Amino acid sequence: MKNTNVLYQHGTLALLVPGLLTGTLTLKELMAHGDTGIGTGEGLNGEVVIVDGKPYQFDSFGKANLLKDDFTLPFANSHFADYQKIGTLSDADSAAFENASLEGKPNCNTFFSILVKGTFSYMKTRAVVKSTKPFDTLAATAKKQSIFEAHDVKGTLLSYYSPKLFHGAAVAGFHNHFIADDLSIGGHILDFQIKQGTLEKQVFDTLEQHFPVNNAEFMEHDFDKDEDIASAISKAE
Repeated sequence: MKNTNVLYQHGTLALLVPGLLTGTLTLKELMAHGDTGIGTGEGLNGEVVIVDGKPYQFDSFGKANLLKDDFTLPFANSHFADYQKIGTLSDADSAAFENASLEGKPNCNTFFSILVKGTFSYMKTRAVVKSTKPFDTLAATAKKQSIFEAHDVKGTLLSYYSPKLFHGAAVAGFHNHFIADDLSIGGHILDFQIKQGTLEKQVFDTLEQHFPVNNAEFMEHDFDKDEDIASAISKAE
């Protein structure tokens, strides 16, 4: 039986900061833990969006690629979808989206996911250019990104919310990806405006954190010697 209360996470955003960008989990392994999710490929190779069991990578050329089982990721989230509708949004910016997702509360102390399906009057996304070994830091790699924009596009916003306590393991607050119905645009969201959409929410009571223990670089790395990890994550995201 599929457990819809669990959010599975492979890797941490902290391990990306010093450039530990090797793919340490296959897509097949990730999707054993969910039919919905987000992530990035080895070397920050594009942005991954999984909705309705269909895994797509939006690369730095703006192309949507249907992924195969052997695609590898250094960081990803997945879960089995069981969303409940909590409302609708119209003419809503990111602040209105966050307020509605938090249901009027200033913060939340658990993980949850949000889906917004509808029409977006504006969507701005990014995808990072794939890097190769030896990998640079997250900050340096993230500077090599492509920006995409669209107006009046239909699609799905997939978001994961992490409590402030877990910043470093994930990004505190909302981490948003997008996939257009026609695959014309997608990736990590930088800005958006919702024209009209339904808001669905799924709350998790368990975080299953998976570490790449078979990767020597991760196991031997001293994170105490890195720059301010929390600040680096906030800037990159």
